Amino acid sequence: QVQLVASGGGLVQAGGSLRLSCAASGSIFSFNTMGWYRQAPGKQRELLATITSGVTTNYADSVKGRFTISRPNARNLVYLQMNSLKPEDTAVYYCNAKLSLLEYWGQGTQVTVSS
Repeated sequence: QVQLVASGGGLVQAGGSLRLSCAASGSIFSFNTMGWYRQAPGKQRELLATITSGVTTNYADSVKGRFTISRPNARNLVYLQMNSLKPEDTAVYYCNAKLSLLEYWGQGTQVTVSS
């Protein structure tokens, strides 16, 4: 039983910051890739950032330079530091973890950015 728990969402003013966290439990494995997605109403879920077990990162153009994905010195944890938030960042944010062909999703955490 693998569970990803996302937290850290909330309401923030434009220009503010939030840090999202995702913790994986129920697995003895370290996931090879963890990432963050978001989905706004009426829009497709989009990939924002990924980080591999080798700490290689990739970012969507829409968040490059504003968001930072990282893994702390612990297993199966991933952060998303979000700075300079914009109203268009408002969405439900989901964490994702992959190990070979296995893929898991968190429950989502709401981020709302007001202007």
